[in-house]
Amino acid sequence: MTTTDEPAESERPAATGTAVAQDDGTKRQFISWLTLAFMTTASVASLRPAPTMAIYGLAAIFLYLLPAIVFLLPTALVGAELASGWSGGIYRWVSEALGKPLGFLAVWCQFAMTIAYYPSLLAYVASTFAYVIDPSLAENGLYVAIVIVTVYWSGVWISSRGTKAIAGLSSFGLVVGTLVPGVLLVVLGLVFLGQGNPSAQPMSADHWLPPWTGLASLVLIVNNFLSYAGMEMNGVHVSSLREPKREYPKSMFLATGLVLLIFILPALAIAWVMPSDQLSLTAGLMQAFQAFFEHFSIGWMTRVVGVMLVCAALGGMLTWLSGPAKGLVLLSRQEGYLPPAFQKFNKAGSPTSIMVAQGVVTTLIGVLYAFSDSVSSSYWMFSVITVQIYLIAYLLMFVAVVRLRRTQPDVERGFRVPAVTWVAVVGFVASVAALVIGFVPPDQFAGQPLWRYLLIVGGGLLLLGIAIPAALLKYRKPSWVHPDHREPTAAP
Repeated sequence: MTTTDEPAESERPAATGTAVAQDDGTKRQFISWLTLAFMTTASVASLRPAPTMAIYGLAAIFLYLLPAIVFLLPTALVGAELASGWSGGIYRWVSEALGKPLGFLAVWCQFAMTIAYYPSLLAYVASTFAYVIDPSLAENGLYVAIVIVTVYWSGVWISSRGTKAIAGLSSFGLVVGTLVPGVLLVVLGLVFLGQGNPSAQPMSADHWLPPWTGLASLVLIVNNFLSYAGMEMNGVHVSSLREPKREYPKSMFLATGLVLLIFILPALAIAWVMPSDQLSLTAGLMQAFQAFFEHFSIGWMTRVVGVMLVCAALGGMLTWLSGPAKGLVLLSRQEGYLPPAFQKFNKAGSPTSIMVAQGVVTTLIGVLYAFSDSVSSSYWMFSVITVQIYLIAYLLMFVAVVRLRRTQPDVERGFRVPAVTWVAVVGFVASVAALVIGFVPPDQFAGQPLWRYLLIVGGGLLLLGIAIPAALLKYRKPSWVHPDHREPTAAP
């Protein structure tokens, strides 16, 4: 995700321990291209999408590589050029190129996608935690609904108190909940195969591509666009490289390779032990761990890994819970995009009013799980809505970079995308294709009513991604501009 409150360049830590004096007497801090690659990997890589792609077996490699080429790299390159030329994040980029209303739409979509994202994330948390207490609960809609509502509001309470410990949860979660379980899963899989056990899914060369049964056979690839979202986030650090034009592409190609490894290898490991027709999209990761641990007679490890994965997911949720909301509120105080009732901060500097409003919608979505016949189906639909809303912001970003090249060619950029029009067109077309394909139910949910799928996915996109921001723009008033634009600070 892109944030608008990145630290000033002089405030960033020097990962390489080097600095040079600038004209104003301050020291400019540099980071190495390797450091930037690792930072980018940490902001994107996750184990959560692994079960979704494990359904395809060996074809998961192709289905990860394709969006990496047509979406991951274009967003990283375009984000670097925009961030190195204009501070302020996606609102500034789109506003400079296409006007403030579309700039607001872009930043709104970055916020609105979290409304659908948190229920899907917490459904994963619920199904994972079920393997700590009772695996049969993993597909129990009522249990998942209770966890979504309880954990979300607990997160709001913690965030509203401005707990400083939240800042360290992201890096903790990367190690404890991503790297360690990911390496463990792959090692278990390799040992499993090394013992002569057959793979649960075919791994022969003729399964390199997914079986073609129409668009529905490729629909799950849409989830990869959400998996790769955020690649542009670290583009703001391009000016901290010594030689951006040479080092930034190297950094992004290395980060892309690392991200692909973290995504692909665990997905293959799951496919080695779990048949595709038995995989749950929310609990598939724990299904694989349980199968491996039981095979090696260390079943007690299932609960340990479950706790690790839950801690990582909750740490990520808390880290991001107030970020997009705070950015939207600060912008609205300056430009008057939100009614004053949603612009309030508490004494700890947390945007509680809009977080509560967001929580009401999240609660309603969570309750839907209680009436769902399939937790996996509901998880997938809300994941699609999340992707589609976020893709609107990316579509605007790809248009903005091309237009700014034409309208503001003299603005100094720390990095320029080679063949920018072609790169942006590839990213734009890929994003449109993903958005459209998202309306096609995947093969795995062929038994679900089509009208319900289209109503939820299409209705969610139209309401959250288009109708609400359009209404806010149409009915906003000059009085909505806050008299004091300054960012609130936490009380001592």
